Amino acid sequence: MPELPEVEALAEFLREHAVGHAVVGVDVTAFQALKTVDPPVTALAGLLVTGVARHGKFLDVDCVGLHFVTHLARGGRLRWRDDLTGARPVRPGKGPLAVRVRLSPGEDGRAPGFELTELGTQKRLAVYVVRDPEDVPGVAGLGPDPLAEDFTPSVLKTIVGGSRTQIKGLLRDQKVIAGIGNAYSDEVLHVAKMSPFKIAGTLTDGQVADLHDAIVSTLRDAVGRARGQAAKDLQSDRKPGLRVHGRTGEACEVCGDTIREVSFADSSLQYCPTCQTGGKPLADRRMSRLLK
Repeated sequence: MPELPEVEALAEFLREHAVGHAVVGVDVTAFQALKTVDPPVTALAGLLVTGVARHGKFLDVDCVGLHFVTHLARGGRLRWRDDLTGARPVRPGKGPLAVRVRLSPGEDGRAPGFELTELGTQKRLAVYVVRDPEDVPGVAGLGPDPLAEDFTPSVLKTIVGGSRTQIKGLLRDQKVIAGIGNAYSDEVLHVAKMSPFKIAGTLTDGQVADLHDAIVSTLRDAVGRARGQAAKDLQSDRKPGLRVHGRTGEACEVCGDTIREVSFADSSLQYCPTCQTGGKPLADRRMSRLLK
């Protein structure tokens, strides 16, 4: 799933490639993906793309006051097309294509655009056409953005204070902190040298400061690596530069220990025992002791 760094880079990509073009039309083939009806998706036709923003993991294309907002979820992908001239008409229910946004031709005569596709059986890709991004329930309920200037150690201290939630789950909760998912929560906790099962409310002031530094530095570094990549490369399952996530069985680049994994029903986490849990492997979430 694209997380904050990839969505931020996608927003930058669309600012460079889509802003200044008018929307010619929006073709929806996966009708379950469209979550709003007022204003209708047809209202976007003829409007100029004036900006692109990110809200957590949501991508927001501003079309003169109407907003095309999408959440790619686990199986969604955004594919940029340099020229949609002559593209085959979309057919509802056929293939992975969910939405196609057609834009006006540029000076070179080519008519670009982008397509949202979704693979797999869990159809969770979501598209909204709204007058205000806050009209999207998922956007309205977001916690603070960890790359915003006002996300300070004191803000994080307030967030974790008194919480009985394991720190891994707290970092992934979009209503608590916006934009961090499974991959970057693993990375943040490795940088912070913290067990994923540590109870958030037990963090000392020093640990809160370390965690804040790890969140900000990890995400900024990831945005830097993603910046400038083609849209298709930003959404691969293997994110470049990760130290523990997706690297089960490999050597930790910090200490050389073997990276371990804990599996859940629909996901897994990766961590380094030496760096994060005092050398003790966490064999199973239900049986592992919380390491403080």
